[in-house]
Amino acid sequence: METFKKYNRFSKFYDGFESSMEKRKFGSWRSMVFKLIPEGSSVLEVGIGTGKNLPYYGEDVNVIGIDFSRGMLEKATEKAKAYPEKEVSLLQMDVTDLGFPDDYFEFVVSTFVFCTVPNPLAGLQEVKRVLKPGGKAIFLEHMRSSSTFNNLFLYAMSGMTIPLIGTSMVRKTKQNIQQSGFHVVEENNLFSDIVKLLICTK
Repeated sequence: METFKKYNRFSKFYDGFESSMEKRKFGSWRSMVFKLIPEGSSVLEVGIGTGKNLPYYGEDVNVIGIDFSRGMLEKATEKAKAYPEKEVSLLQMDVTDLGFPDDYFEFVVSTFVFCTVPNPLAGLQEVKRVLKPGGKAIFLEHMRSSSTFNNLFLYAMSGMTIPLIGTSMVRKTKQNIQQSGFHVVEENNLFSDIVKLLICTK
């Protein structure tokens, strides 16, 4: 089943599925991402999903959020109604085929997305294309560890998450980011070396 169909099907349960980790860890990590974005910036959020980042947007930041799953976007649209003061536009769009001009956004944000994109290199190259010179791409992503012991658990988790929603826990996402032409200017390990916050320029 195509990944977007899996997310359409799972969108009704997605927030509940991750609610425990969202409260324990994910929420604080999301907050870190949006503290890096100055007032008045133009931001593209790729893979906005059910809108879990909405509470962390600044009120004066202009955000366009895209996702390839209509089911996920419907959940994000409902959440956005709770934040009428925030300038947010939601569009159904595939990150591998972004409908924006070159050099358009000051910031592009991705939180736990490129573990799932079927063609991550194509998506990352599109992100690079629409980012302005001097702009920053901020990636909060989980990925394969340098530890064989950690990877045993990650491979076991992938055995469940890939059939369910197409998410691999063992992608080499940092290498994919670099291979697509980004320069990693700051790297923070948030959970061992499995969850990283990467700040990049093109």
